[in-house]
Amino acid sequence: MLEFGLIVIGAHTGIHIITEIEKFHSEKILLVEPVPHNVEAMKKNLSKYKNIIIEPIAIGNHNEFRNFYYIKSESLTKLKKHWASGIGSFDKNHIYSHKTKRFKVEEQDIEEIKIKCMTFSDLLKKHSISSIKKLLMDVEGSEYEILNDINFDQINIGKILFEYKHFDGHFKKGEKLDKIKKKLESHSYKLTTIDEENMLAEKI
Repeated sequence: MLEFGLIVIGAHTGIHIITEIEKFHSEKILLVEPVPHNVEAMKKNLSKYKNIIIEPIAIGNHNEFRNFYYIKSESLTKLKKHWASGIGSFDKNHIYSHKTKRFKVEEQDIEEIKIKCMTFSDLLKKHSISSIKKLLMDVEGSEYEILNDINFDQINIGKILFEYKHFDGHFKKGEKLDKIKKKLESHSYKLTTIDEENMLAEKI
């Protein structure tokens, strides 16, 4: 069994996590990203790093194929928002929830595919992972599904940084977030709210 320095679920194009990758440059890193054009960009952006494994899948609570929606690569320039390629979701309405006067996303801008989903537990088994120093998650509302499915008695994770603003719906926080906070605290994690979007759980 192996220790991984860093696992990122929702790695996007890899650019925004280079600082984290550098911290673990001599350790094993696993990056999970379901959006096809993000995966291709990530392979180019991170080509110099030989310690990285890329999984072009989604993480869920069942091993299955699910409908997945994301902004088409040809629409990114038109929409003029750097974050537009990072709002892929199992729920098409999640993408529409970002629509504003300055982000006029339409039906023709959204691609639908069938994406392979793997449970977090099976991801660990596939790569023989026994412990993780740091886990990052930015998966547009699927954080609850993943964290709720993790068996913390079977895997040691030092730090977990996750986005919490979509836990109970689009830009909503409530009972699901409270449930996960209690779960993490019951497994000896100290919780710190980093900002309006992100929370850090550190093993005490």
